[in-house]
Amino acid sequence: LRYCDNTNHRALLVRKSMPELLELLDLSRQLYPQAFPGCKFREQEKRWMFPSGASIQFSFIDSDHDVYRFQGQSFTWIGIDELTHYETPYVWDYLRSRLRRTDLTITPYMRATTNPGNLGGWWVKKMFIDPAPYGEAFWATDIDSGATLVYPDIDQIEASSRGKPIFKRRFIPARLTDNPSLTKSPEYMGMLASLPEVQRRRLLEGDWDVSEGAAFPEFNRQIHVVPEFDPPSSLFRFRACDYGYVAPTAIIWFAVDFDGTLFAYRELYETRLDAGALAERIHLLEENEPSPITTGILDNECWARRGQLGPSIAETMIGLGINWTRADKGPGSRMNGKMELHRRLARDPYSEKPGLLISEACKNLIRIIPTLPSDPINTEDVDTKYKEDHLYDALRYGVQSRSVRQTEHPSEARWRTQQEVYRPVDQTFGY
Repeated sequence: LRYCDNTNHRALLVRKSMPELLELLDLSRQLYPQAFPGCKFREQEKRWMFPSGASIQFSFIDSDHDVYRFQGQSFTWIGIDELTHYETPYVWDYLRSRLRRTDLTITPYMRATTNPGNLGGWWVKKMFIDPAPYGEAFWATDIDSGATLVYPDIDQIEASSRGKPIFKRRFIPARLTDNPSLTKSPEYMGMLASLPEVQRRRLLEGDWDVSEGAAFPEFNRQIHVVPEFDPPSSLFRFRACDYGYVAPTAIIWFAVDFDGTLFAYRELYETRLDAGALAERIHLLEENEPSPITTGILDNECWARRGQLGPSIAETMIGLGINWTRADKGPGSRMNGKMELHRRLARDPYSEKPGLLISEACKNLIRIIPTLPSDPINTEDVDTKYKEDHLYDALRYGVQSRSVRQTEHPSEARWRTQQEVYRPVDQTFGY
């Protein structure tokens, strides 16, 4: 209702389905006539018209294709209720293209409400929750690359604006205790408190890190995440990669401690890097390493040529000085990799130290691990339909190459073998 006294104001309020929209329509019938006497509701169009000429349209978007109903239209305010009901950001991003104004006295807005979880919880968390502390506005970023969205450097844009950030986003948390009308009576709070843990943490505590059917429920930021650090030259280091071009390329750099603990200390998570550009990027990221990283594990599909005449992706990078070996993708490798990661995340019963520690520099990996869902049919695997499994695959390749049962680098194993020659307790009798 912000600009409903302005004839140029056009608002759009959206839900996933028509039955869900009816509740909002019922509420609008209670509120709008009180706020603007004389406003009329057009039942056929599901549109409120205000005395000034402003309008608010109620609609539903069930699938990505439905957004084209709004092609050619423009709105000065767009809202989506329960944003995580959308599996991908496509609907949100398309509707952003419909947000514009001709009246400079109107500031255009987009707004959404939602609960943690559901099909779209992964991208909403990535777009709104992870980039900044709760309640703090931040410049909008591309959710794939993490780069700030800026005005293009073209003649149609004022020189003073070119390259500058375009707009800000903000996540405003609202828990049950923020709603006085719901806290007057304890029944609703008691009902939420009695829910299973995952639902309770989402709906009562507003926890975005917990996932229904999480593949790795043992992951805990307090236990598995450590401050950023540069591994000393004494530690063996390697990298693991799941390659993509349209989908992100995901690389994790590992260091192996003397007790076999793996440290994930750096990540790369970018799209549209061909083999040459990726090799150059890796060289740049590794130029300050105390000694060269001589090996890495790479998705074995990168050795496939698939009809091209030139070298494969793997061969191109190896030719540019980035060495790789093939990842284990044999029968059962996905489930074996998941079990290996479970073993790594578990804490040693004596030292209480896990076998995998992750640096705060690996922001995307830390974000993704708690949201990975188990496969609904084969619970021994991660759901292969999950759209952000690239860093998980890189992590899996890395931990599989350093099995908990064989955690030593070959040179370390040779040194240990030399030291562990048999020495009898009693030199006289030889036992």
